[in-house]
This record gives sequence, C-alpha cells and structure tokens, in this order.
Amino acid sequence: MLGRGFTWLDTGTFSSLLEAGQFVETIENRQGVKIACLEDISYNKGWITKEQVYKMAQMYKNSYGKYLLELI
Repeated sequence: MLGRGFTWLDTGTFSSLLEAGQFVETIENRQGVKIACLEDISYNKGWITKEQVYKMAQMYKNSYGKYLLELI
C-alpha cells in the first residue's frame, strides 16, 4: 500500500511515459522541490553534511546545482 503523498506512475507506453514526465515537472514546479533528489534525501536524513552538499552543488553549473545550494 502506498500512503498519502505517493503516486504510482505507469510508464509502459510512450504516452504514459510522457504523462509521467509532465506530472513530475508539474509537482516540482508547483512545490519547489525535486522528486527523488538523492542529495536532498541524504542531507535531510543526516547521511551527508552541508559541506558535502556544497561540493556536489559546485559540480553542476545549472539549475540543479542552484537547487542544491538552496537546500543548505
């Protein structure tokens, strides 16, 4: 059973894969969070430090790197 806040996305066809991508994009844009961002999850669980997130953010010269900087 998936609890509240979880969504099962079937991606077995081209159209369902496109729909899933659009769903993820909509959620990320509206909520301002990245879905399944491993750095975000690891930092919030205490598995990596602020300094480690900062180093990872420096590797990305795009909006993803900016998102990681905003985490810390």
